[in-house]
Amino acid sequence: MKSPLFRLMLLLTLCAPGAVVLNAAEAKKPNVLFIISDDLTATALSCYGNTVSRTPNIDRLAARGTRFTRAYCQATFCGPSRASFMSGYYPHATGVFGYVSGRAAIGPERATWAQHFKNAGYHTARISKIFHMGVPGGIEEGGDGRDHDGGNGTDDPASWTERFNSPGPEWKAPGVGETLEGNPDGKKPVVGGNTFVVVEADGDDMVHSDGRTAAKACELIKQRAAAPGQQPFFLAVGFVRPHVPFVAPKSYFAPYLPYDKLTLPEKVPGDWDDIPKAGINYKTSVNMKMDVRRQKKALGGYYAAVAFMDAQVGKVLNALKEAGLDDNTIVIFTSDHGYHLGEHDFWAKVSVHEESASVPLIIRVPGKKPAVCHSFAELLDLYPTLSRLCGLEVPSHIQGKDLSPIFDHPGHKVRDAVFCINAADGGFLIREEKWAFIQYGENAAKGIELFDMVKDPKQYTNLAVRPEFRPIVDEFKAKLAAKLKAVRTNDLGRR
Repeated sequence: MKSPLFRLMLLLTLCAPGAVVLNAAEAKKPNVLFIISDDLTATALSCYGNTVSRTPNIDRLAARGTRFTRAYCQATFCGPSRASFMSGYYPHATGVFGYVSGRAAIGPERATWAQHFKNAGYHTARISKIFHMGVPGGIEEGGDGRDHDGGNGTDDPASWTERFNSPGPEWKAPGVGETLEGNPDGKKPVVGGNTFVVVEADGDDMVHSDGRTAAKACELIKQRAAAPGQQPFFLAVGFVRPHVPFVAPKSYFAPYLPYDKLTLPEKVPGDWDDIPKAGINYKTSVNMKMDVRRQKKALGGYYAAVAFMDAQVGKVLNALKEAGLDDNTIVIFTSDHGYHLGEHDFWAKVSVHEESASVPLIIRVPGKKPAVCHSFAELLDLYPTLSRLCGLEVPSHIQGKDLSPIFDHPGHKVRDAVFCINAADGGFLIREEKWAFIQYGENAAKGIELFDMVKDPKQYTNLAVRPEFRPIVDEFKAKLAAKLKAVRTNDLGRR
């Protein structure tokens, strides 16, 4: 028991002018619940304006938190994106462009985001895909993450106090399935791999990886709440949907049936004529041999997978509230990158156009008012931001920026631009308020794109081919060279 003198001094301190009075929840470090979806475009969420896709649980979180409208990944496919925001470095700082965690590059002396919290006394737990994990192969296997060729594990054990995997049947799930990609005559059976497959599955949520991930997350939340006084937790929950295969229990498909009622994005004649060959995405309606029927089914299958994932998010949020931890837990929801759903006749990820490079980002900080923020933000900013919000030291060596002022002042501007890549040697994206500049190849040998994002937000007209925009193109070339030099210059001692 504290002495009467101690209590008197504490009371006088709290009553001093300008003092911040903390309640019991605020007096201890907040928990962190980090939820990440795989291959999710913001345009598939109703809180970001979609009027067909149904995401009530993510919408509920957005209504209570800060929704970022201009958040971007640092790489447009899973491995390098996750290695970037978990390590705190741009891909060019570490040289991580493939399916590894980044540990070998940053070395044992540099803490990842989760490890930084672990070192500060947090209980850190991973459920399913946080660092890279092959989908569907790694999910079927139920291991700690392997690359697409069955190589070494891609998780980072040093980051976690405990970790759990959530095996599931993926494309082998019983139900009605169809391979949409490379199957114009309809004779190809349902197949695995990184292929557009829709499976209207039998059974309930617990048949699938994400259902099991949500159940484990709820279990861990209850465990942490059952013993008051335990160390705070950093719980990372990785959902694999809507990554292909588009598999979910049949009930989640119902709102999108029949598929032919769905509307595909506008198709502009000659849309590819003014962009370099390198700017045409690796998956298109043409090379996937998907006719309009298959395209609409792909869209419906994607929305069903999103709806299934959203339901699992709801279970985890409900568990947090039921456990009495809602008022002392910061919740983050995002995706590792965006996704094309037929825009420009592109599908999937990898491109550095808007649909692939931008991500949903929602952060709810207890005690802060709901808001919508239009400042540019990068996934790289999560590491320093959450460190600051939780009262931890922000490591000086990491390359993200602290977004925490935004939660008191949503109009606060953190960045003038964002930077994103899809490979070591391009494409590169610099996205500013007015312009989106894309360069293929560090020497621009594979082409350049320039879009006026005010007049042409859907990126239909490449201005880089017009002589009058040459000064702007040259300015961005210089900016890109400077950015690459800056992100490569770090204290890793490897440059």
